[in-house]
Amino acid sequence: MRQFPSLPPALSALLAALVISAPVSANDAPVSANDEPPIQNDPRSGGEGSVSQFDHNAYSLPLGNMSMTKRLDFSVGNSFFRNPWVVAPASTDARDGLGPLINTNSCQGCHIKDGRGHPPAPGEAPVSLFLRLSLPAESDEDHDIVRRTGAVPVPHYGRQLQTAAIPGATPEADMVRTLEDREISFDDGHRVVLAAPAYSIENPAYGELPENLLTSPRVAPPMIGLGLLEVVDEAQILAWADEQDADGDGISGRPNRVWDVRQQATVLGRFGWKAGEPTVEQQSLHAFAGDMGLTSRLAASTDCMPGQGCEDFPDGGDPEVSDEVADFITFYASSLAVPERRDMDSPDVQAGARHFNTLGCASCHRPSLTTPEDTERAELAGQTLWAYTDMLLHDMGEGLADGRPEYQADGNEWRTPPLWGLGLAQSVNPQAGFLHDGRARTLEEAILWHAGEAESSRNAYKALEAHERQQLLDFLNSL
Repeated sequence: MRQFPSLPPALSALLAALVISAPVSANDAPVSANDEPPIQNDPRSGGEGSVSQFDHNAYSLPLGNMSMTKRLDFSVGNSFFRNPWVVAPASTDARDGLGPLINTNSCQGCHIKDGRGHPPAPGEAPVSLFLRLSLPAESDEDHDIVRRTGAVPVPHYGRQLQTAAIPGATPEADMVRTLEDREISFDDGHRVVLAAPAYSIENPAYGELPENLLTSPRVAPPMIGLGLLEVVDEAQILAWADEQDADGDGISGRPNRVWDVRQQATVLGRFGWKAGEPTVEQQSLHAFAGDMGLTSRLAASTDCMPGQGCEDFPDGGDPEVSDEVADFITFYASSLAVPERRDMDSPDVQAGARHFNTLGCASCHRPSLTTPEDTERAELAGQTLWAYTDMLLHDMGEGLADGRPEYQADGNEWRTPPLWGLGLAQSVNPQAGFLHDGRARTLEEAILWHAGEAESSRNAYKALEAHERQQLLDFLNSL
């Protein structure tokens, strides 16, 4: 807590509490790393382009401040994002070339209604959750591969397990997910049963998998606000980095540095569960390659490996995702609006916002960011964002660790995900879960999985009175 040394301790504490809870102007710049986190007082979490629709289509709307001409481009991009791609050759030559090894046949197949995916139910084939694969980097050559691609590919399987295929091709393997219950007891008698997932690969079709195989389950993240986060100034994000925990607060966020294919340079990672992608364009086109087996200007090859016979199947052109389609898709993905906050005047929601700060949640889920005035797209420029992220990597403890590095992120680290729109996640997709693999069925479960740098915040949550815990959950559901 901030202290005012020239005042009596009681008055100093009172003023500090007022500083924490006082609302800030929507136009104020975000605070520095050493200031108290602000309390949001403007419902427009995504700036002037925020939208006020709160049903199952809440994540699928264009930025509200976008021109009609750009909305037409958005609609075209939406058609390529939503509609299935098909096997080549086809009369629909703008959307052919699918596979031969795939996880799904459309972007919407993973990003359900532009929101979160979900883990498969028992006996159900995985669609919006997949396994990333890699091997440990051991040689200088391996480390150079990691520098340029993020991970060392697995012979005959690549960097992602494709569990489906087009007719005539053989899927790589089956992914099996099992759950084990873990009960958490609170001092006041409250109990929560967590479902701890485990993943295995069965029926590998292209040879034995190596014993040192590294895997990471990933559920598709929500698409809202990506264009806004892309233009946030790098210096604003790096100001929150504290790799050596110099201030001793137990939080040591650090950036991931990744390869930008377009620039042919190492840059700040912004997107993906481990901040492994630098731009919306690269994230989108790498998803085409890995999830649907489609080449593009930034991905001249797919995840298909030598020995899998992919060259025996017809392709959809070179590249299969044309530059024009790539531009429409990128524009669409960077133009999805953030829903406005709800119930901000509720006393319980306001109390929950204060709990969020005092428990230390805002140390990683930084409430506010701004976009620069000189951004090329006017609808993204000069915005105050309430995204609740620092876009940095944090150690989240062994319970959430995947053990698989990605660029400079280690096996315990994850990027702080934005929380805007959080309360609508299960309105958009009723099956959606939370965290990187969707294991948390509720927001309380998600909190209880936090450990590592977030362990003190989790323990502080468990120590709250029951009505205070509900206030915090009410706040999260208002986002």
